Amino acid sequence: MGRAAKAKNKFRSYQKLGYPIAMNKEFKFTIKSISFDENYNPSENTRITTNFANLARGHKRQENLRNTLKMIDDRFNSLAHWDNPQGDRYGVELEIISVEMDVEGKGNTFPVIEILKTNIVDQKTNERIEGIVGNNFSSYVRDYDFSVLLLEHNKNNAGFSTPDNFGDLHGNLFKCFINSSAYKERFNKSPVICLSVSSKNTYHRTENHHPVLGVEYQQDESSMTDHYFNKMGLQARYFMPPNSVAPLAFYFAGDLTSDYTDLELIGTISTMETFQKIYRPEIYNANSTAGKIYQPSLNQQNYSLTQIVYDREERSQLAIEQGKFTEENFIKPYQTILEKWSANYAH
Repeated sequence: MGRAAKAKNKFRSYQKLGYPIAMNKEFKFTIKSISFDENYNPSENTRITTNFANLARGHKRQENLRNTLKMIDDRFNSLAHWDNPQGDRYGVELEIISVEMDVEGKGNTFPVIEILKTNIVDQKTNERIEGIVGNNFSSYVRDYDFSVLLLEHNKNNAGFSTPDNFGDLHGNLFKCFINSSAYKERFNKSPVICLSVSSKNTYHRTENHHPVLGVEYQQDESSMTDHYFNKMGLQARYFMPPNSVAPLAFYFAGDLTSDYTDLELIGTISTMETFQKIYRPEIYNANSTAGKIYQPSLNQQNYSLTQIVYDREERSQLAIEQGKFTEENFIKPYQTILEKWSANYAH
């Protein structure tokens, strides 16, 4: 198949996934990548609240990274157990994908998105298998929305509410990136983001069971995160993988269970469940398994800690600082351009 035909087919596939093919201005996106390994050091543009960046700080940084990567490999092999008698056939390699955006086309860029890309190494066949892009999701604009805009909106409110058009700009920027030539030239499939379930919602176990994703849960009502990710063109399903203790939230476009291979899904599960065990141990390293009716709680005490150091309190404080940084360096300087573009993109 020629390059033109491949591009045409890929164009159609993105339409099927529900991403709008925008006819207005396309911002220029630049994609950079760096390996996430035991020698990883966060770049200046990396949000230091990002899970993997937080692990790579302090005097135990290399030990943290080495232990995290070992946990990911072990979990992958426990799920990919067929033709794997020693439990050591596969290794997971991670790339940190950083996305910078040029609003005016003058070479001034702002770091808008950071995600993870998994790659699977079959050590039996020496094959390197491309995994899913997405996994962890990091965004300065999301910091602004939740840690500046939302807090300011509710500062004097008796109840809690969200501002008009909350998440619209962020969602449109994400969809613009997924629809961009930069993304389509680099990645073949739509991203999957994997997050913790909401501690404010109740989840009910269903009879649906997937061999890799595990048993499916459904929630009583959509969370704020669900609504926010819906504006990014992503829907949610909740699965508790085999030998896990709590469901994970998977955000995706298209069909989660048929668009990705088992090994691709296992790469995401093993990576993100490891991160959740480290910084949400109350839920994902609990000593009891989620029942038929399940409400996650960060206050319960029956859980185990990993040997990996993670400063969750610092992470929350830094999110506010990063939100203000975004306001001063991205929202305010380009507000007129971004608002007009976002309104046109929505139509």
